Amino acid sequence: MRFDLSLYVITDRAIGRDRPLEDLVAAAIRGGATMVQLRDKTRPLRDVVATGRRLLAITGPAGVPLIVNDRADVALAIGADGVHVGPDDLPVSDARHLLGPDRIVGASAGTVDEAVRAEADGADYLGVGSVFPTSSKADAGEAIGPEGLARIRAAVSVPIVAIGGITADNAPEAIRAGAQGVAVIAAVFGADDVREAAHRIAEAVRAARE
Repeated sequence: MRFDLSLYVITDRAIGRDRPLEDLVAAAIRGGATMVQLRDKTRPLRDVVATGRRLLAITGPAGVPLIVNDRADVALAIGADGVHVGPDDLPVSDARHLLGPDRIVGASAGTVDEAVRAEADGADYLGVGSVFPTSSKADAGEAIGPEGLARIRAAVSVPIVAIGGITADNAPEAIRAGAQGVAVIAAVFGADDVREAAHRIAEAVRAARE
């Protein structure tokens, strides 16, 4: 499946200040989001499935892939476009086996070794970071900086999306270091005007590519 990592937004109910996720996602897509990840580690699984189906009703008509964080079973149940797994989650190879060859499997990587392993196991893209310091993910680890991102870029051939502390101001650094796009939580869903926040980052990415 073809996909565009330019602006990959990741949901977070707390950062979104409990505003309806459907409204936030729709606004982000209007602002230029090219991929959406449903990430919800706290709510009951039944609620996550229901939320995923509602988000698919928004992302599908917009032509924007919906990726489910961690849960390949949820991705399959709702007919999502793919799954994203971390180093401690379902192995990439198993996620690929479950989802088949036509859906997207993304993987997190903070080191060259993790990136090389994920690519070898069949990941379609890598979420690399944390590139900059972030408070959005408690398990993000130490920031690797644009230099660390560039090292991973040189070690693999699959597309990379930079994650961790991304803003409109520093997104160009990630693109120049080799990322195809940026993944954002707080800078979009924590904004008062989600559409405008997404637009600013999408434009920063576009300008950096040019």
